[in-house]
Amino acid sequence: MRKIVRNLVAGTGVLALTLSAGTASYAGGYHVTKPTLTGWASLPAGTFVAGSEPSGALVTGNLNGFTAPFADQPIQGFSGIADNGDGTFDVLSDNGYGNQANSGDFLLRVQRLAPVFRSNTVDVLGGINLTDPNNKVSWKLTRSDRVLTGADFDPESIVRASDGSYWIGEEFGPYLLHFDRSGRLLEAPHALDGVIAPETAARLGVTATARSSKGFEGMAQSPDGRYLYPLLEGTVTGDPAGSLRLNQFDLRTKQYTGKRWTYQLDNPDFAIGDAIAVSPDRFLVIERDNGQGATAVVKKIYEATAQRDGTLRKKLIVDLMNISNPRKLGGFGTTFTFPFQTIEDVVILDDRTIAVLNDNNFPFSTGRSATAADNNEWITIALPSSLRVDRRVLR
Repeated sequence: MRKIVRNLVAGTGVLALTLSAGTASYAGGYHVTKPTLTGWASLPAGTFVAGSEPSGALVTGNLNGFTAPFADQPIQGFSGIADNGDGTFDVLSDNGYGNQANSGDFLLRVQRLAPVFRSNTVDVLGGINLTDPNNKVSWKLTRSDRVLTGADFDPESIVRASDGSYWIGEEFGPYLLHFDRSGRLLEAPHALDGVIAPETAARLGVTATARSSKGFEGMAQSPDGRYLYPLLEGTVTGDPAGSLRLNQFDLRTKQYTGKRWTYQLDNPDFAIGDAIAVSPDRFLVIERDNGQGATAVVKKIYEATAQRDGTLRKKLIVDLMNISNPRKLGGFGTTFTFPFQTIEDVVILDDRTIAVLNDNNFPFSTGRSATAADNNEWITIALPSSLRVDRRVLR
């Protein structure tokens, strides 16, 4: 059994909730009748990689209590997560400070973290910088040492392959990027035909077909490990409003197969935050509005099932603005909300339990307080019904 199970149960105790028959979940061996908070941990916004490099020299605007530039690299902006199965997780930092122009001194990095629910904290265990020492990127990078920065790529989703290497979906291409376990780029970036972000369009002198920051926001891996399913955050030019493309990429041939499905947003102004596999034809997708704090209304997780007609049928799994919290974990009330602008990480822990993390857009997002930069919160949620997870997803 995974170490996180012991940490979580020890930290929250047994929930005195309605009993029902079936498999136990993270709710301390009891089933729940509605999505219920079973763990809460927080990494302070002002957490940095000790002894790293200065960052944020070009950051402007309201920094919500912080002063730029920063002496070190912030550990922030969690945009993707991979479960190591031992209570630790590899978490992908975002591209820096919101755009290509101001993030050239933000080093792209995979952080290794572990939530400790007994103390409501998150341990930082290390991490790796992403680099291109073998010149797999054909265009000029920001740094001559080929350490990758937020001006080079905007990483938003991460999958770990069976050999320990990482596949990362990003938004400036959008591209799929393949790194070894030490963070070295293994291949030239894989583009998607017909989808060109403004950053790449400007470099190539062509017309963009996708909006900025609307590339590969989520990426699932098939349970057998053969396919990737990157999901675009925004609609491609010419597609129906609010429709998002989910493409299939074959890890054997390193090519797109031509198979594609469509995820329809509830509102064209909404966005997705993550997409992960539940089984060969089912996915969990975070869908959200752009609000935070008092203006946050729609923050949901859907199960999306692939249909023969090329669509994805949606079923609500969790409303992140209405989570039961009978033990008042984290010091919150009996109804817990996750009112962050960008919620970009979901991971399946067992058949009835998921973990969800926010991207705090350090230091800009203010979902918990209008005057203070958000922390990165890490929550676990017990579900009232089994996800019927393919066991290979949990290996």
